[in-house]
Amino acid sequence: MVLEGQWEKPYSREKAVYPTEFVKEAKFWPTVARIDSAYGDRNLMCSCIPVSDYQEEEAMA
Repeated sequence: MVLEGQWEKPYSREKAVYPTEFVKEAKFWPTVARIDSAYGDRNLMCSCIPVSDYQEEEAMA
């Protein structure tokens, strides 16, 4: 969490959470939830394309 533990950064926690005045006024904290309870935590699924596909695209560019 933002407020837990020691803070050893060269900037304040407030500056980390609200880097600009706009963000301070319009900060949006998305909700998060677990997927399939503990089963989903232990059995993660990724729908990303393989890294090799990115490499092929880069080679063709």
